[in-house]
Amino acid sequence: MCIFCDLKAPRTTAPAADHPAPHRWSSRRGFLLAGAAGAASAALPAGAQVEVGRSSALRTLVPAEELEGAAQKQYGQMMAEASSKGVLMPASDPQVVRLRNIARRLIPHSAQWNDRANRWKWEVNLIRSEQINAFCMPGGKIAFYTGILDKLKLSDDEAAMIMGHEMAHALREHARERVAKSNATGIGLSIAAQLLGLGQLGDVAANLGTQLLSLKFSRDDESEADLVGLELAARSAYQPKASVSLWQKMTAANGAGGLDFLSTHPSGPNRIKELEANVPKVQGLYEQARKG
Repeated sequence: MCIFCDLKAPRTTAPAADHPAPHRWSSRRGFLLAGAAGAASAALPAGAQVEVGRSSALRTLVPAEELEGAAQKQYGQMMAEASSKGVLMPASDPQVVRLRNIARRLIPHSAQWNDRANRWKWEVNLIRSEQINAFCMPGGKIAFYTGILDKLKLSDDEAAMIMGHEMAHALREHARERVAKSNATGIGLSIAAQLLGLGQLGDVAANLGTQLLSLKFSRDDESEADLVGLELAARSAYQPKASVSLWQKMTAANGAGGLDFLSTHPSGPNRIKELEANVPKVQGLYEQARKG
């Protein structure tokens, strides 16, 4: 799962009587949000073969360090709980070795999509569970469930497509963008308060805690993650056509009884078609990577 579902935006409270008048807050907040929206968004990699939109500048309202810190804390708690229950697979497990080897090939190509990735402390773990799920939290915290590997009988190429897709969510900062959009008004007030010496920035991200597990990505986010993940995998010498066979397997498995993975990854009739259209764009990258 991109284990992220709808996060409700907190209702803002009226300013206290000793704060500036409401219209002053409103005008300053509007200026701040307009400035963020007008700021230059992250440039796409010069050598990118797939076409995706620019990231929303609103994401800059949420400090990346705070969000990544919250993700690291939550991920650590999840892994500790899995370990206490005896379902965290050991480093010696062949499937863990397999996943970490895939990650070692993908990670070197991640920084072109987000230069922060060079500073992330990447982790890859495997949890024994029947769930057909996988995720990558902000900051490079990856986990797979054994169900997605075993039930779909994934090849290395197909597993790489899933990992690339999940990594793409983190690299393109979809969680950061969703939090910013959901909390834009509250964050705007927080920034204004900081500028006026009345508060501190970063509370929204720092206090997310388990809410990171309830963010849901949009269909556009999913499409973008498909394409960026496809390119990451191709640059790492994984067969681009595996993206199509993967979603064919997903579709077939879903028809047999529904997948947790699809609850947070809208399938849509055009998903496979879009991937098929983009496979030729990255085929050259794959062939070049194969030659070493």
